[in-house]
Amino acid sequence: MKGIKKSLTEEYLYLDFSHQKEGCIFPLHTSVTLFLLSYCDCTVFKVFLVLPGESTGISLLKNVPSEGVEIQIISRQELPPIVQSCCLPAVVERPDNFCRAGLAVVLRHIIQKSYETDPSKKEILELLGFKKTCLKACAEVSQWTRLCELTVPLAVENFLKESFDQPPTIPAAILELEKKLSEPVRVHNDDKLRRQKLKQQKAAGVGPSLAKEKTKSKGHRQETSEEGDSSSASLELKVAFSKLTIHKEPASANREPSYVRKAKASDLPPLDHVFAEGLYFTLADIVLLPCIHHFLVIICRKLSGKLVEFPLLAAWYQRIQEVPRVQTAASQCGIQFISLPALQTTSSQQPPNLDEAPSAEEQNDPSFIGGPRPTMTKLMEKGIEVMFSPHPCPTWTLDWDTLPAAVSPKEGKMSSDRALRKQQQLNNLVYMVTNQAKPGDRIVDFCSGGGHVGIVLAHVLPSCQVILIENKELSLIRAKKRSDELGLSNIWFIQANMEYFTGMFNIGVALHACGVATDMVIEHCLKTRASFVTCPCCYGFIQNTSKVNFPKSELFKKTLSYKEHMILCRFADQTAVQLPPQRRLIGKQCMCLVDLDRARAAEEHGFSVQVISMEPESCSPKNNMIVGVPI
Repeated sequence: MKGIKKSLTEEYLYLDFSHQKEGCIFPLHTSVTLFLLSYCDCTVFKVFLVLPGESTGISLLKNVPSEGVEIQIISRQELPPIVQSCCLPAVVERPDNFCRAGLAVVLRHIIQKSYETDPSKKEILELLGFKKTCLKACAEVSQWTRLCELTVPLAVENFLKESFDQPPTIPAAILELEKKLSEPVRVHNDDKLRRQKLKQQKAAGVGPSLAKEKTKSKGHRQETSEEGDSSSASLELKVAFSKLTIHKEPASANREPSYVRKAKASDLPPLDHVFAEGLYFTLADIVLLPCIHHFLVIICRKLSGKLVEFPLLAAWYQRIQEVPRVQTAASQCGIQFISLPALQTTSSQQPPNLDEAPSAEEQNDPSFIGGPRPTMTKLMEKGIEVMFSPHPCPTWTLDWDTLPAAVSPKEGKMSSDRALRKQQQLNNLVYMVTNQAKPGDRIVDFCSGGGHVGIVLAHVLPSCQVILIENKELSLIRAKKRSDELGLSNIWFIQANMEYFTGMFNIGVALHACGVATDMVIEHCLKTRASFVTCPCCYGFIQNTSKVNFPKSELFKKTLSYKEHMILCRFADQTAVQLPPQRRLIGKQCMCLVDLDRARAAEEHGFSVQVISMEPESCSPKNNMIVGVPI
């Protein structure tokens, strides 16, 4: 194809295929990925549909976009070993040692690859949004990514499986999405656009309160073209669709009226959603479209009376059809858009607040006393005191002078002092891992970053398989470059959320995994019955999530409330060298107590666990290690 650069690395894209129903390919992650390939007109991947079991039949496959895309059918047993350890979808670079797994990571890679092979496709790159961050934050920490990547697709899949003999419950994820579309939009040029909207409202003779009602009532109307009547098209629609067309209106050189310039930010009208993330069409819209389409098809066919509950979602569904190339991609993927009836305003009926409400204990805990000392005293009264296990070999060190340069963290972009401290940290972790490792073991470096831990382990343990798992692409690419310089053949690189790695392993390691990431690493190891060596970090970011709750151990749960445990976590972060010694000491004690809770929780799952201080302690303000071995 003219203007296309040849890809230097052959890449294989693997997609799950469970079944096909009324033109919809399940799981929906596969439908979404195929839709994006079609939208981007991307032909640089070899695409494999992975059938369950040993089946390789293709007779039931329909509406799979194949124009310019090579699609093959394989069984799960034929997957490369690195992919067998991951959730699909997954993309693998030859020679099968670098894998990207999980929907958001794979879709972002498809967009970047499409742009790399044809830089004229600037509109494709804009799917990644402002600063290219759309769905970049992993689902383990971002509620929005989790909603788009996991919650909505799974909720719709389950909804489509219902028999509808009884009136079904509308998925909470759909209600949450409707609520998101009702929230004011925040964009990088927010103030400028809101002032333009104020000017538009004044020109139309609409006051702030009346404008708000007009905004609500027009949410369900299909106003989708900037070529339409400028007096009826909202500012948001004009701005949104100006990015999707070739001809843009020139900026006005006239100075804004004084009432626009002098208006307080609090008096400016809010911006309304045009697309899922705000004003602009992004990857989030691509992800949601196949899911919401199939949901609305069932609603219109069997539960049409329920449609009034989703006026904003219905307006979004109709509006997105006007985006260039969406109709073409949809028809190639077997998506036949439906016409929705005009909906009446339901401004008085707000979706339920689905935010997690604080527990009764948090709202009213009469026994709570603030600060770390009362909490520490409460633990001491129950026999829980700050206690570290002795370091088994505090003076052990790697012979850094004899190791290849690419093994040392000095090769990274850091000062000599920081590189020395990093070497000291690695001495501690490598000693703990090498003491447990056996030939043939799989060792996983979770939250690997640039691979400081994993590359050292792969070099000193050539008979073990080392797997680096990291969500940040650039960090993992740097790690692979260092590994290639060393000629390591016992190392894999996986760009994915931690929970998308499903392979078996013997030892898990994590150096300074932030906040609850440490707890997720330990949970992963507990489920797999793998030993673990973790060095926690960012205690102040610890909080209850959909995956982890605190306190973790039964012993701590009986003693501390969630609020008291959070006090320990906040003070555990106060160990920086510039703080007064007494304050650092309290921080170190709080660190120990938080980690003792983690250790006791692991012991309840049949592990022998120790909390040990790194040597020397000056190697890092966050110098605790939690070392666990299955009994």
